Amino acid sequence: MALDASVRVLVVDDHEAVAWAIGVAIGLEEGVTYVGSSSSAAHARRAVADLQPDVVVMDVNLGDEDGIELAAELIRDNPQLHVIVLTGDGDEAKLRRAADAGVGAFLFKDGSFGDVLGAIRAPSRDGLVVHPKVLREMLRCSAPAPVHPPLTVREKEVLTLLSQGQNVASISGRLGITRLTCRGYVKNLLAKLQVHSQLEAVATARRFGLIGP
Repeated sequence: MALDASVRVLVVDDHEAVAWAIGVAIGLEEGVTYVGSSSSAAHARRAVADLQPDVVVMDVNLGDEDGIELAAELIRDNPQLHVIVLTGDGDEAKLRRAADAGVGAFLFKDGSFGDVLGAIRAPSRDGLVVHPKVLREMLRCSAPAPVHPPLTVREKEVLTLLSQGQNVASISGRLGITRLTCRGYVKNLLAKLQVHSQLEAVATARRFGLIGP
């Protein structure tokens, strides 16, 4: 694609109004030509063959069709075609499939138009351009749940009373145990939660969901 030539763009979205709106916005930009839109995979195949776009901006969901599968097919048949996939979520599986398909950019559908325009004007041939928000969403969804330290029933009772602001003396009285025994439970709690004070123990336990707010 020559840098001084107008970039020809086709928009594919199963919502015709959305495709038209994106196309109109693209067409107003200097150096970019909006050649048309498609609302189905079948029409998109014909449009790519007839209109010869340089770039296809495609929604990942095309009704009963899969946008990433379509992108893979179009890129396979048109190696110079640059496809920008728009997604509504940061699903890791979709991102991996997009990368395998040879997609040039993976962006949020409700993100900045400037990001889409940038991907249109400066297509990456060396890798997949991913918006930071997509990566953050992936990390949030794929982050492992915190591992709850194994606490005994009695330790949980002591922890709950600590969270209510009670001290060793009052806790031992409530539970009918000696203060020495109660201190032993507190010591075990600090070790299991890997903290150095009762206040830290309560805060950490709340973070783990071991006790309520």
